[in-house]
Amino acid sequence: MQGKYYIGLMSGTSADGIDLALVDFTSKNEKPRLVASFYQSYSSVLAEKITSLYQPGNNEIDRAFHLDVELAHLFAQAINALLSQENLNSADIIAIGSHGQTIRHRPSADNPFTLQIGCCQTLATVTGIRVVGQFRRKDMALGGQGAPLVPIFHQQLFAHSVDANFVVNIGGIANITFLPEQGSSKSVLGFDTGPGNALLDDWFTKNHSSSNEKFDKSGAWAATGKVNQALLIQLMQDDYIKAAAPKSTGREYFHLDWLEQQLTFFTENSYSQHGAITDEELNAVDVQATLLVFTAQSICDAIKSLTTQGKVYLCGGGVHNSALVEALKTSLNTSNSAFEINSMQALNIDGDILEAMAFAWLAYAFDHSLVSNMPAVTGASASCTLGSTYLP
Repeated sequence: MQGKYYIGLMSGTSADGIDLALVDFTSKNEKPRLVASFYQSYSSVLAEKITSLYQPGNNEIDRAFHLDVELAHLFAQAINALLSQENLNSADIIAIGSHGQTIRHRPSADNPFTLQIGCCQTLATVTGIRVVGQFRRKDMALGGQGAPLVPIFHQQLFAHSVDANFVVNIGGIANITFLPEQGSSKSVLGFDTGPGNALLDDWFTKNHSSSNEKFDKSGAWAATGKVNQALLIQLMQDDYIKAAAPKSTGREYFHLDWLEQQLTFFTENSYSQHGAITDEELNAVDVQATLLVFTAQSICDAIKSLTTQGKVYLCGGGVHNSALVEALKTSLNTSNSAFEINSMQALNIDGDILEAMAFAWLAYAFDHSLVSNMPAVTGASASCTLGSTYLP
């Protein structure tokens, strides 16, 4: 194979932009080395095009596959910008590992499917670089959830650790990877715990329509509200939150309509019990405060169901929400548990680019015929090498 580096490309369910990681896998200590990274934000118009496809809607096939090609061109522009930044050209790249943009993920349907757009063939042709993509489909063909895919990469990063470690990625959806302590009989596990930033962002945007901000920066707004315990209990009773792993979800499940339904049910239930809703009436900021604790508690309950002590490393956009991080610390460290909580920066790893690095590794694994799914994580019937290749 010509070239020296792999590029990993990730666009998450928050639909905020493109993360690129330039990775070298020739290091003598066998650990991947992040050479450079690049981020390209999406315009509000493009973000709306993406998020409008999370739910069935009018003319969605035309809209989805126009966007499929549009995103491929945007991915190519971002890759060319990264190459220019590093004074490289296409010949220096072995392959692009592209996750693409998930717009629908239905692992529990009668005929399970997943759809990531950002046409791999277009991307390969426009950049002149081979692309490895569509990583989720073979795992799903083997009966798996097709997600999460990154735990096997996390296992590489923590190969020499003796402690129990968790990697908690808080994107639009939150997911965890559990890496048992050395010598343990437990298996590596990983699954989506529920919402990460998704509901917080949606509710903030709904109630700040005139703001330039699309998210609650550092959780400042949520911090001024009061948690409604009755609503929190109701949210924690959601079928997905209570379901056992393997499981995965997405913005097609946890979205604003889901939240509105929860709030309607809460109000109606309060009225039926009390004959009035004055005591339970919710204002917007209290809903935000409750959503923040709901997000933290759903993550923490998943962690504590696996062990009562260990090291927790946070990554993803949610790391920058200081109120959420404090809620996680409060919920994790109780009289019955003891966890050390850090960001991935504590390991000299940029947590904002970790998932993009994982997709560079998945392309590397494809080229070297390495097993890259984990049946214990996804529920697939067999181990396999994930991905398909697209030539320029």
